[in-house]
Amino acid sequence: MSFFSILSLVGGLSFFLFGMHAMSSSLEKMAGGRLERSLKKVTDNPFLSLLFGMVITVAMQSSSATTVMLVGLVGSGIMQFSQTIYVILGANVGTTLTAWLLSLSGVEASSVWVQMLKPANFSPIVALVGIALLMFSKSTRKRTVGNTLVGFALLMFGMTMMSTAVSPLAESPAFASMLKGLANPFVGLFLALIFTAVVQSSAAAIGVLQALSFTGSMSVGMMIPMVMGLNIGTCATSMISCIGTNIGAKRVAATHLSIKVLGAVFCLPLFLILKWVGALPFAETAATPWGIALIHTVYNLILTVVFLPLAKPLTGLIARLLKEKQTAEKVDFVLDERLLRVPSIAIAECRNKTAEMCSLARRTILKSFDILFAYDVKKADAILESEDRLDLLEDKLGTYLVPLGVGCQLTEDSRRISQMLHSIGDFERLGDHAVNLLKVSKELHEKKIVFSKDAQTELATVIRATAEILEITEAAYCKEDSATAGRVEPLEQVIDGLIATVKDHHINRLVTGNCTIELGFILSDILTNLERISDHCSNIAVTLIQLGNSSFETHRYLNGIKYGNDEAFERQFAEYAEKYRV
Repeated sequence: MSFFSILSLVGGLSFFLFGMHAMSSSLEKMAGGRLERSLKKVTDNPFLSLLFGMVITVAMQSSSATTVMLVGLVGSGIMQFSQTIYVILGANVGTTLTAWLLSLSGVEASSVWVQMLKPANFSPIVALVGIALLMFSKSTRKRTVGNTLVGFALLMFGMTMMSTAVSPLAESPAFASMLKGLANPFVGLFLALIFTAVVQSSAAAIGVLQALSFTGSMSVGMMIPMVMGLNIGTCATSMISCIGTNIGAKRVAATHLSIKVLGAVFCLPLFLILKWVGALPFAETAATPWGIALIHTVYNLILTVVFLPLAKPLTGLIARLLKEKQTAEKVDFVLDERLLRVPSIAIAECRNKTAEMCSLARRTILKSFDILFAYDVKKADAILESEDRLDLLEDKLGTYLVPLGVGCQLTEDSRRISQMLHSIGDFERLGDHAVNLLKVSKELHEKKIVFSKDAQTELATVIRATAEILEITEAAYCKEDSATAGRVEPLEQVIDGLIATVKDHHINRLVTGNCTIELGFILSDILTNLERISDHCSNIAVTLIQLGNSSFETHRYLNGIKYGNDEAFERQFAEYAEKYRV
């Protein structure tokens, strides 16, 4: 084998790995929210979870990506450790599809149509279509499809390069001598394990084995232990991924490794015994690409059948071996960076956290309303604690959403991220206004001063209107209901009018001597905070409504409904104005 043949082999492997990465990444992005919806269907039902693992791995063309995703999901608390074993078993079966695609390299026939199944023949067409989509399409989704096709073409091109590069080995005495070492099943298993762990792709290892099979010097008996080895080697990705995670994520990686190791411990001796007694006559026949794909599939199916009934005992054993430290504090908030590999799921988890912020902000303000004229130390501490939680959520979400937005290529996902980035600041500011009202409450309590009966009645009306706008905003945001969000702005305008009227009435009371300047300052603080609260509700509602548009031009939208003779706005404004009068 010449120096240039070695270069071709390395180049083919490089193209193969890059094509696999490009294809799987693009497939993840194309899956979009379907990954999230599939994830919600994962339960303790073994067959449903098994199906999910198969589907998600076929969609991403990578069992390593699926396992890393599981590590992130368990680390973030989205999934339970006990649910993952069935998904892992399904992923083991789903990943075998890649081997069957690669086995097309061995297609031989005189028919033109059958010959078109060979990667060397159809990859140029796939690449041409992909390049055309990338160059001439403005649609993000179509460009992602183009990336997928180009990645697939590169993968197949790399496979062809490797097959061509190793073809001279059939006549090489050195290669024949090396094969004597690989005839030892333990050596073959170990080398396949190491190679797969280094490249972190069982598909790449399968591709190399299938390329080597074109020399005609590799037997089925040699391939079987190597397939077992590469199945163990692919666990390297999940083992690396679990570094620095919580105990649940570590258990996921340990389960993945345990299945592969125990599978080899069970199957390798069985294979050697059957081979020794002559029960496997095909073991000495030359391996072919489709034969390797069949070995890979059958082996993983055997693991699935064996471990499916043993899933609960195995997870119980892993849980006992990897015990959670009793002194460890419970992780209150985690957004795992591993989920950035699957934007749709990362966005869904961020959406859950922003909805939590929305509900928490509303509850915090309602608590401040409760103690405004009846200060309570315990409720005051609860308000401060909630405000700290809102600060934490804003900081964590903001830090997480920015890189998530950079990695998103789908327009819909980018809009959702922009909408969340717009909203989390408003949620945090709502918490600040709750603290401001808390300070007013404490001042009223310490100075033992009381508003006039008229002022209390008017404030109660404004507070009721503000409580309703908070309720509408929460319902709209948590349900992503733009119709409900459309009710926020009319009420916000009514609240602005109420606040202006209350201020006018205060001036009249001040002139007639029925109020003091000190109470006037406190009243102004309360009204300012109520007005700001309604303003933030308006901001949240507008970004939710504009989510379906290409941009978040809030001023244009607000001017359009206020001054554009919007009938729905006018009708709702009149209803709220009638409901809240001072």
